[in-house]
Amino acid sequence: MKSKTKLWVGVISGLVALVVLLVGVKGGQIVAMMEAGASFAPPPESVSSAKVQQVDWVATRAAIGSLVADRGVTLAAELPGTVREIDFQSGSDVRKGALLVKFDTSAEEAQLSSAAAEASLAKLNLDRARTLLQAESGTQADLEAAEARAKQADAAVASLEATIAKKTIRAPFSGRISIRQVELGQVVAPGTPIASLQSVSPIHAEFWVPQQALAEIRAGQKASVRTDAYPEASWEGTVTTVNPEVDVSTRSVRVRATFENADGRLRPGMFANVEVLSSERKPALIIPATAVIFAPYGDSVFSIEEKKDESGKTATVAHQKFVRLGDRRGDFVAVASGLSAGETIVSAGAFKLRNGTAVAVNNDLAPGAEIAPKPTDQ
Repeated sequence: MKSKTKLWVGVISGLVALVVLLVGVKGGQIVAMMEAGASFAPPPESVSSAKVQQVDWVATRAAIGSLVADRGVTLAAELPGTVREIDFQSGSDVRKGALLVKFDTSAEEAQLSSAAAEASLAKLNLDRARTLLQAESGTQADLEAAEARAKQADAAVASLEATIAKKTIRAPFSGRISIRQVELGQVVAPGTPIASLQSVSPIHAEFWVPQQALAEIRAGQKASVRTDAYPEASWEGTVTTVNPEVDVSTRSVRVRATFENADGRLRPGMFANVEVLSSERKPALIIPATAVIFAPYGDSVFSIEEKKDESGKTATVAHQKFVRLGDRRGDFVAVASGLSAGETIVSAGAFKLRNGTAVAVNNDLAPGAEIAPKPTDQ
């Protein structure tokens, strides 16, 4: 019995010693990991940098609008009739007064010949009545009756001529005509559309601006317009009209700018990006738009600063600063507050930073920022 007891005591003692040894080893490893973690410094994040520039800034007001023809109408039939002649090609340019469509006027022309003969006879009777009155062989009543019949005959001729004219549709102004909507031999009713005629040179861009912009926008200011159809092109023009009233539902003002369109590339109804340029140049701080982190709680940028650590070594770190932005031109955006001229900020790579993160500046692959960028397909 005693030998068995000693054996169990020895086994248990051995197990306890093994457990103590394992706990010591593992504890040492944990302590070593904690010390290594406390002294570990993450590698600096690679970013691109840019300087906060102070420039003379031409303030702009950007807006979205639509292109409107200088003059535009939908030509339609005023009287019923049958199409007998079409003298234009769809999509062609037409001159003012050019014959476009002619309806059948054979009945009116026959009636006009009869009315013209009656008018001629009425004039002869009127001349005869005047002669007889002067010779005291006629009466004043006969003269007045002859005058009335002559006026009625002339009115009948004028009415038929007006009817024929209304059945002959001509271009009211020079412009570009759309796809025709009638065919030869078609019987049309009053109001039937024939084609749309648009005068596109010059052309207008109409857009809305908030009422706060009334102090900045006035007729005569320079403006530019771009369209998605021709992203590489820009048209220069001027603001021609600022509506005298503010829309009560949106508190916005309707503005019209006019642009030359000699090549006809701008079309009525196109979507337009309009910029109105201020007539004054003001000093402003500008930074690349890629440097800004947009967030619901406020826009911010990371400035690059030199900071000493506990060991006295100098490290480059990023410090987050909240900013208030102004106008935007090309790749740059104006900063109203939050930065100073000459500060170095992170222009690319800010999305992966936190306040106080160490950074390594590398501008070898930094994208260039321009006031008037011209993107190219590569």
